[in-house]
Amino acid sequence: MKQRDTNSIRYPQEVDLKLEKLAQNLHRSKKDIFCQMVDYFYRSKKDPADSGDEILKKDLSSGISRILSFIKQQEKDFLLPLFSDAGLLKAAATRQTELLERIARHLLAESEKTGTIVLHNEHLLKGLKLLLAKQKEKDLLKQQFSELLEYYISQREEMGWATTAIKKEELIAHVRQSLKYL
Repeated sequence: MKQRDTNSIRYPQEVDLKLEKLAQNLHRSKKDIFCQMVDYFYRSKKDPADSGDEILKKDLSSGISRILSFIKQQEKDFLLPLFSDAGLLKAAATRQTELLERIARHLLAESEKTGTIVLHNEHLLKGLKLLLAKQKEKDLLKQQFSELLEYYISQREEMGWATTAIKKEELIAHVRQSLKYL
């Protein structure tokens, strides 16, 4: 059987002290800590000598660049058309508002004209009612006068030539009295 732990590395005493403290803090053996460090640097492809960690900076920088380009693309695809559409909608709303204001002014003017026409028509209607009442009154007066005249004519014919003057005077007085009541 071949032994697995055959390799050894020489390092300074100060590094050993640091490794010992690290092992105690993490509750692992120095060998486990060393193996895990090698795995970490192998997987992450980081250079332990690089104090500024340039790979991390490059990764962050490229990630930020990708995020910024994504945001710019989103602006181009969504926000700019939205803003231009909003401008068009605002212009259309302004035109519609102006149109509605003109319609409102026109309706107000027409309403005033209609009010004037209604008043004029009411005056005409009152005049027509008055004329109609006067016409009915005139027709009634004509009818009554016609009846009175017919009565006078019939009475006069009944009297003949031999009737006395008193009877004739009574008839004339009766007709005159009837005319006064018309």
